[in-house]
Amino acid sequence: MTPMPSAEGEQTRNVTIGPIGLEGVLGVPQASGGIVLFAHGSGSGRFSPRNNFVAQALREAGLATLLFDLLTEAEAQDRGNVFDIPLLAERLLLATDWVTQDRQTARLPIGYFGASTGAAAALVAAASAASSIAAVVSRGGRPDLAGAALAKVTAPTLLIVGGADLTVLDLNRAALAELRCEKDLAVVPGATHLFEEEGALETVVYLASHWFAAHLPQAAA
Repeated sequence: MTPMPSAEGEQTRNVTIGPIGLEGVLGVPQASGGIVLFAHGSGSGRFSPRNNFVAQALREAGLATLLFDLLTEAEAQDRGNVFDIPLLAERLLLATDWVTQDRQTARLPIGYFGASTGAAAALVAAASAASSIAAVVSRGGRPDLAGAALAKVTAPTLLIVGGADLTVLDLNRAALAELRCEKDLAVVPGATHLFEEEGALETVVYLASHWFAAHLPQAAA
């Protein structure tokens, strides 16, 4: 997992998403073709090294990114909140609303990148009537936890799973069958759940960036 170079002209700033006060980091390269919001899972947050690696690569590809904590520090102490998919989806929608009002990102098409339980939250949020999401990507996610919302997702959805992550791969195949939108399942050969193997996370970056480029209107342009 070699760090990517920063995009030329990239602007990064710390943000607070109200009214709850969720802390985040917004990165906006020059001439952004869209913005990707990251939904972390399993107690992870805006400092997740893997999601930051992916985010930096997406910015290098011309996409803005928002990495933020779906839970406050106090809420994160309760492990039950980590698996509260409706709560996490609600927070993602809150951040989505913030993005549509911020001066730097208001006009950008929006994509979601979800990992672990965050993938389920991303799909539930994308299925919401209040959502206008252009694309969703899941990395080693648990889309099965989105339940009945899967059939309501209209955003093109890519599920990325490690080939050696057998249980999660089976769960993703089952979730894929429930999705009614444009969809695909990409299996990274030999990769385990955290994509720690050499080149595995780079493959995730390649797959995700191409999916977003194909489905975020301005990114494609």
